Amino acid sequence: MPERLQKIIAHAGFASRREAEEMIRTGRVTVNGRVVTELGTKADGERDHIKVDGKLITRAEPHRYILLYKPKEVMTTVDDPEGRTTVIDLIRGVRERIYPVGRLDYHSEGLVLLTNDGELAYKIAHPRHGSVKTYHVKVRGVPDDRVIDKLRRGITIEGKRTLPCEIGRIKTTGRGDDEGNSWLEVKLREGRTQQIRKMFQAMGHPVTKLKRVAIGPISDPRLTPGVWRELTEHEVKLLSRQKEARPRPRSRKKPAAKRPTSRRARR
Repeated sequence: MPERLQKIIAHAGFASRREAEEMIRTGRVTVNGRVVTELGTKADGERDHIKVDGKLITRAEPHRYILLYKPKEVMTTVDDPEGRTTVIDLIRGVRERIYPVGRLDYHSEGLVLLTNDGELAYKIAHPRHGSVKTYHVKVRGVPDDRVIDKLRRGITIEGKRTLPCEIGRIKTTGRGDDEGNSWLEVKLREGRTQQIRKMFQAMGHPVTKLKRVAIGPISDPRLTPGVWRELTEHEVKLLSRQKEARPRPRSRKKPAAKRPTSRRARR
């Protein structure tokens, strides 16, 4: 049955649907020998010869879902031109072509999901679907309530406002003669490059340590840096059931009721 080309590519595990769309736009995809650049193009994955960068898509690989605890100083990419260690280098014995979902910067640690399920990857990575990522963040100093409230509402970074987020205090250490340090829990729907670091830096509280502890409903405190495991069927279902986050409708003020005029006023 004909399907959109980007969906076929995503199901085959080559990339997420968004990445597949970019591949099509840039002329990296052919169908039966013809370069395709239109996103609305449909094809039959069972009958048509579809190639990405000259590689034939034969049939979709079985889906794999891997949860990795990324150590610090590891790239959340498939490869790195500078030769640094990537999350793929840490996964052994997986024959399918998996790739990381979303970003976790080089100096941060914590949970990263790797998969070849393009549909699920898109749902998790896109902020519209409400896949909240939870982080434990250590910052210098003790941000006051005014700073926390401002960050919760959103601030402008590099000309773009951040989405509202949840921030809660975990603990404060080192109070006394020095300025102390604070551990905070931050929950984000979006994932701009080094967003949390830039948010707190802008408010005068630079981040000294950052750990991602949950991806949507998935967490595992037993994992240690460099260790990974397969997601259970139940966990995969939990991720796939996440519904799209819809904006809250603005409340409309009801017009004020007209006050009845008295008989004396009408005279």
